[in-house]
Amino acid sequence: MITNKGGPKSHSEARAGKILIIEDEAALLAVISQFLGLHGFEMHGASDGVRGLVLARDERPDVIICDITMPNLDGYQVLHALRADPALSGTAFLFVTAKGEEADLRLGMNLGADDYLAKPISLPKLLEAVLTRLARRSEQRAAANRPGTLSALGLTTRESEVLFWVAQGKTNPEIAVILNVARSTIKTHLKNILAKTGTPNRLSAASLALNRLMGVK
Repeated sequence: MITNKGGPKSHSEARAGKILIIEDEAALLAVISQFLGLHGFEMHGASDGVRGLVLARDERPDVIICDITMPNLDGYQVLHALRADPALSGTAFLFVTAKGEEADLRLGMNLGADDYLAKPISLPKLLEAVLTRLARRSEQRAAANRPGTLSALGLTTRESEVLFWVAQGKTNPEIAVILNVARSTIKTHLKNILAKTGTPNRLSAASLALNRLMGVK
């Protein structure tokens, strides 16, 4: 395990934030931890998926950077477990792996990964991906918590959550994993959402939600 409370915050990219790296290559784990630590992040690291899940639940990181091929528990299994945990389902998740085939990419994204960076990684690109995900999550949380947005459409709390993720481009299987419910439940919620909002299809409902979230009436 690696723990690093972060380095000096001497430029605009430095900010409060906690990052967990799950990577079985010790040298790469150390390099990433040192690099991001110098940009002001509190760093935690694990060399396998089992330990990574324990740390994720203990530390509640803002971003998880995870390899795919690892002993004990691979990256796909780690991501599936996280998305099924209500306390961690919204955590930004980035895959860093040597596996670059389209099927691997599709599987990771279908499970709810936010990004997919191939090895050998570019540290500046990794930093950019982390900052982008942090900014996007912050915007999503602010929008979801803004009073009188989606709930003003006459939706229940759960229906508002489903519509929020529909507006973010998530599929029904992805939303089911994020909210830890059955796919059939998401279909039922979506049917109710269309009826309550008077929208004919998923795309129209998503457009309505985005306008609401952006303050457009």
